[in-house]
Amino acid sequence: MQYKTHGVCTRRITFDVKDHKLTNVHFEGGCAGNTQGVARLVEGMDIDEAIRRLDGIRCGFKPTSCPDQLAQALKEYEAGVNYS
Repeated sequence: MQYKTHGVCTRRITFDVKDHKLTNVHFEGGCAGNTQGVARLVEGMDIDEAIRRLDGIRCGFKPTSCPDQLAQALKEYEAGVNYS
């Protein structure tokens, strides 16, 4: 799945879901160390747990963050939104 981000440095987040768990999480752009860390931490995590942990995290004065954008992508995935 691919998700085009909004309001953050990362341009796109790609991920797969297998048995309701995240796999192959990758952030394009953004702060490489932070996004690699988030990707590794959520690898194998249940998507509902990832949403619970990441939703609402802000980056400085921005109303969102890369982790929050992943939560938004997962919410859309659960809602059945079609990804490009």
